[in-house]
Amino acid sequence: MTLETNINKASVRKNFSSQAKDYDRYAVVQQVVAKRLAELLKAYRQDWSFGLEIGCGTGLLTQQLLTLQPELQLMLSDIAHGMTQYIKESFPQFVACDADAAALPFTAGSFDLVVSSSVYQWLNDFPNAFRQVSHVLLSNGILALALFGEKTLYELRDSHRSALVDRESHVQSFPSRQEISAALGEQLEIVELRSEFEVEWHENVPALLKSLKKIGAQNASKKKPRGLASRKTMHEMIAHYENRYRTAQGIPATYEVIYLIARRR
Repeated sequence: MTLETNINKASVRKNFSSQAKDYDRYAVVQQVVAKRLAELLKAYRQDWSFGLEIGCGTGLLTQQLLTLQPELQLMLSDIAHGMTQYIKESFPQFVACDADAAALPFTAGSFDLVVSSSVYQWLNDFPNAFRQVSHVLLSNGILALALFGEKTLYELRDSHRSALVDRESHVQSFPSRQEISAALGEQLEIVELRSEFEVEWHENVPALLKSLKKIGAQNASKKKPRGLASRKTMHEMIAHYENRYRTAQGIPATYEVIYLIARRR
């Protein structure tokens, strides 16, 4: 089984690498998700000796892990070089390296904990990604993962589709909880798998789009057409979003967050 999400890896690397300095200011939901993942992980604490963080970004989850277990030793990794350079300055006590979750450059059984927050929705082949985790995890080691699921940004995706009446929308899609479960393989045993929802509020649609850009979370679909969207398409998308989804609180942006705790058999 290959769950194909049509993500352009080069775009992901470029987008996130260029936004390291602005990320924390705009990554509101991502901060909530990192804290929530650490809370869930607390119930399975085993006094880990050496952990791997995949897609460390600016260290939102890193800080939560150290709150959970201050003496934990970590290998920090990210596909975006700008993020890796940023994390080296923030957490100089740890080794940080460029690494792709689809091809982890670590020897078998190197870690008793692997964690990742708000990253795996940017992968194409989930079964392969989980095989990579299985390879580097020790027996009985823990995988703690948070990623965005299929209902994420449904307001934006619906509005974009409505603006393209006679054309296919190439807005990025997200995996379902069932697809993630099916992709785990035989070596990772599910301990906990759940979906929760977070809603971020914005003054208007342009403010939402700016926020997404500032955290590097632009559309990274391989099928995304070249060039900017036409003014007509953008205007119609914004109009649909405003008319259908605006409330007294403003413009909502909904995130479905899939949380997974798994154990290496």
